[in-house]
Amino acid sequence: MKVRVAREVLAEAVGWVARGLPSRPSVPILAGMVVEAADNQKMNDAGQVTLSGFDYESSAQVSVPAEVADEGRALVSGRLLSDICRSMPRDSVDLSGEAARVQVSSGSARFMLHTLPLDEYPPLPEVPAATGVVDGEAFARAVMQVVSAAGRDDTLPVFTGIRLEIRGSTIALLATDRYRLGVRTLPWQPVDAAAEANALVPAKLLAEVAKAMSGGELTLALGSTRTGDGLIGFEGGGRHATSRLIDGEFPKVRSLIPTESTITTTVAVDTAALVEAVKRVALVAERSAPVRITFADGVATLDAGNGEEAQASEAVEVTITGEPMVAGFNAGYLLDGLASLGTPIAHFAFTQPTRPANLTGISEPGETPSPDSAYILMPMRLPT
Repeated sequence: MKVRVAREVLAEAVGWVARGLPSRPSVPILAGMVVEAADNQKMNDAGQVTLSGFDYESSAQVSVPAEVADEGRALVSGRLLSDICRSMPRDSVDLSGEAARVQVSSGSARFMLHTLPLDEYPPLPEVPAATGVVDGEAFARAVMQVVSAAGRDDTLPVFTGIRLEIRGSTIALLATDRYRLGVRTLPWQPVDAAAEANALVPAKLLAEVAKAMSGGELTLALGSTRTGDGLIGFEGGGRHATSRLIDGEFPKVRSLIPTESTITTTVAVDTAALVEAVKRVALVAERSAPVRITFADGVATLDAGNGEEAQASEAVEVTITGEPMVAGFNAGYLLDGLASLGTPIAHFAFTQPTRPANLTGISEPGETPSPDSAYILMPMRLPT
């Protein structure tokens, strides 16, 4: 193998594949990354280098243009290659090698990497047939808006995923850690107009994939591996990825979303002003203690802390419709919800202080919140 690749292009591609590699692989060879150089000059196309990684749970593959003098294929340490490519001094990187070693060079910098046995590396799973196409930017935005609500406790795997619900021409994303719920619905183009399917995808992987493939159309493909395990594939921007689905029953959470007939109080507030106020008063709140918010008389009054150590209070102007309301929220969860909105105005819908509140975003005063989004916050018990 002997190729030359633009440094920034190679570093980004290698880095993306390397992020999916296990830091402590169950089998050492899974820490490797396959580097394959192919010359397409016979078809009047530029050569390319394809980078691949797989850990039996997820796979990632990307191809980048390259000047290919000699074709070849090698398996090297993925994270080490990523670190090396980022640190190279010149605008291009040369990869050359044989069976036992691969040299990575740029300018006067030289690195020699020992290869791993290719014949022991598992084959990447085949991407299933396409299920539909979605706008990559819109999908990435939806994923970023719900991913903060996903759990991080690996002992409860069902809560560490984002549920995809395909219903004809719409696709919904849901995530919850039992204390909050993020929901986003967006249009897409299914192969089958009457398609209905559900998939529970690891949240961290879905966030990485959505961000990396947000440049154009993103193809989703639901299928199964040969062993019968659920599999989902993604293709967009010259990148391919697959992931095993999380096995488990996602909780029936849609009943937590307040209906219009049950809402007693709505509040509209400047998002940025509320974010800053929450950050300030939360400085004196203990980790497990709520921030109390009193919505009354056109003002939201935030209180935190206790008389024994420190207290904080701040008021923010709001527009209230309905009855006054007092609720307590975890500051971190509230800030995550506000950050997910992407709108200048935050809209709260309450039924009663002890029931979940729905946080949505609106662009201007008086606007009706879209039913396509919801961020449900479970209130915390307030001290008497």
